Order: sequence, then structure tokens, then C-alpha cells
Amino acid sequence: MARNDDDTTVALPALGCLELRMHAQRGRGVFTQQRILKGVVVHISPVLVFGAQEYREHGKYTCLDHYTYCWRDGQFALALGLGSMFNHEPSGRENVGFVRDMDQALIRYVALRDIAAGEELCICYGPNVWFDVVSDCEPETASPPETAQDFLSSFEL
Repeated sequence: MARNDDDTTVALPALGCLELRMHAQRGRGVFTQQRILKGVVVHISPVLVFGAQEYREHGKYTCLDHYTYCWRDGQFALALGLGSMFNHEPSGRENVGFVRDMDQALIRYVALRDIAAGEELCICYGPNVWFDVVSDCEPETASPPETAQDFLSSFEL
């Protein structure tokens, strides 16, 4: 990732093959027109960070609450660009992972496996979702975790 000398410029690689499309059950989502290989950065979203108090008093009472990511020090972040458009697949079924870069205030989305042309790009929101899960994918690994603790223990630190 190219940066200038003051370390504030972040290159935003763009895949020209991504599009927003309607999914019959999930609504609008991100799809690819071309094959994407495992490990490719599919999108980088800058974020707007909400302070803990602002989120507690206002943010969690709006529709934006469904699009925020936990951030450091009790803050929450709203992903801009396509970052708020990725639909959910349960853990082990998602084809895109994400890494929060809190110092640069952005989120990087990376292909976890090869993704076929025409396929929807989905991330895992975690085990506690607020809607009925509609899954299009077969799990490639073990079954999704049953609890939040199982989900968190699945990450290597």
C-alpha cells in the first residue's frame, strides 16, 4: 500500500468488477462480475468514528446502528463506500474477511477464498445478528460457533 512521506495517504485499490445488486432475500449486496482470487483486497472503506457517548446517546437509536463496527475505547465506526453493503454469512461460510485499521480509520476487506464471477461477497457479522439468517453458501470449515465466546475464540491473536 503506497503512502506518502507524512504517512497520511492511503492508496485505495479499486476492483472494477464489483457491483451492487439485489439479492432476493437479503436485499442489496455486493457482487463480483469476475473471479476474485483468495487474498485479494476487494475493498478499503474509510470510516466515520462515533465517540462512545455520542453512540450511546444517539447512534444506537438510528438505522445506522446496523452498519457500525466496534472500534477502540468504546467507540463505533460507520464504514463508508461498499463497507456497509456487504451482507452476512455465518462464520465459516463468509467469503470476505475484514481487518480494522484503527490508526488509519479504515477497514480492509480481503477475499478468504477464490470467489466466482456472479457470486455475492459476504462477511460474517458475528454470532448475534438481529435478523433471520439466509445463507447461500455451504460451510467450508466446521459449523458456525454457537456462542459469542466460541466466535471470539476462533481468532488467532
